[in-house]
Amino acid sequence: MTITATDLVTGHHNAADLPELREELLDVYRDAYADKITNPFFAEDRYWQRLEVYAVRDGFQLVTGRLHDRLVGYALGYTLPAGSAWWRGLLNEVDAGLLVEDGTRTFALNYIMVRQATRRHGMAKALHDALMASRTESRATLLVQPENVPASAAYANWGWYRIGQLKPFDDAPTYDALILDLGRKR
Repeated sequence: MTITATDLVTGHHNAADLPELREELLDVYRDAYADKITNPFFAEDRYWQRLEVYAVRDGFQLVTGRLHDRLVGYALGYTLPAGSAWWRGLLNEVDAGLLVEDGTRTFALNYIMVRQATRRHGMAKALHDALMASRTESRATLLVQPENVPASAAYANWGWYRIGQLKPFDDAPTYDALILDLGRKR
């Protein structure tokens, strides 16, 4: 059977849906992060704790993708609040104007993941586009590990650009910080 992104059925969810989706979301997480899950930062319980924090933020949204009723991936994020600490871990100098958050400017794409068996079929792009289509912010940001070459290449192809490197927590890896212009007037 050929897998294509046109077969993907997307659904939009908010924080109230997390308890019902928990096991499915964690199952996809375990599959997508199988090579990292033994690292304490990527441990399942630590991931779920982060997800619960993101879910109570303003503008939180989760987009799920299903093939034949099976959850194969999802993307999620929230609107950065005014004075957000998001940029505090930035490891290089950038234009100070890039770091200003007013509570409506930037959507943080926290996670986008697809089961290993359904990668390289356009699923991540479909999830990305479904999530970004409804955003009202003027830009989005995400963090990607520099060694994740396939993801970095995909993001560049989708219009994201790198502004520097960021370490969000003391025990976190160093990430490339990317921005995407959403083309919306504020």
